[in-house]
Amino acid sequence: MMDLSQLKNTSRPEKNSRRVGRGPGCKRGKTCGRGSKGDKSRRGYDHRYGYEGGQVPLYRKLPVRGFTRGRFVKASQAITLDRINQAYSDNESVTFETLREKGLVPRELPGGYKIIATGEITKKVSIEAHAITEGARKKLEEKSIEFKLIEA
Repeated sequence: MMDLSQLKNTSRPEKNSRRVGRGPGCKRGKTCGRGSKGDKSRRGYDHRYGYEGGQVPLYRKLPVRGFTRGRFVKASQAITLDRINQAYSDNESVTFETLREKGLVPRELPGGYKIIATGEITKKVSIEAHAITEGARKKLEEKSIEFKLIEA
């Protein structure tokens, strides 16, 4: 039987870090392999991504084209009929406040929440939602479950 004391390190041995600035006899004396003068030779130097030494960087020379709606889209949350069925019992109402209490939606939801048709619903609940998909709407109408759309 093997125990921890018999384990061996089979990975590559660690390399010793090179000591620089120890005179002309070693490979990295005087300037320590950094060359002479300039930002990169200085201690604490860290370049900014895209920085070209003061020249106007390429990303500022290129034209900005197109449009994206990404800045204007409000985040919304999808809630399945299956999750409503698990979390709620008969004659309860599905509102933003009750969803928050049950931990199904975050505290702030600028785009509101949307009911989607995944799964089945068997409980008789009343639903208030910001949006409902066509499939979910059909399932709710089949089961004669009340639903109401509200503004986000």
